[in-house]
Amino acid sequence: MRAIVCVHFAEVRAVNWGQRAMRHCTSAIVSAALLTAAFVLISAPRAQADEREKCQHRIEKAEARLDRAVREHGENSPQARSSRHALNEEREHCWSAYHVWWNGVEHRWHDDRDWDRDDHDRDHDRDHDDHH
Repeated sequence: MRAIVCVHFAEVRAVNWGQRAMRHCTSAIVSAALLTAAFVLISAPRAQADEREKCQHRIEKAEARLDRAVREHGENSPQARSSRHALNEEREHCWSAYHVWWNGVEHRWHDDRDWDRDDHDRDHDRDHDDHH
């Protein structure tokens, strides 16, 4: 009888130890998952902000190239038209990715796709006026 009690007690201890180990393991997994989720939630907005800053920088560079082309070659020169096209491509890229575009003249983000009304896009305005 004593042997049966010892075996039974050993089985109970093994089961208790297994349950504790399982609880610790589960707890560690849940903690790791929560930590990972927190990291992703915290880092995602920063990553998006970094990408928006890159868009802003690319648009500012394209605006500077357009200004230089207009200044050096004239408003309707092939260089200005090419620079204007490149600027609009950068704006389109930012708009497609973030639904905003940077206006370097106003130093602000626009949340309407209205850069065709921008002062830099004079060819579009002229073409638009000719059709009315």
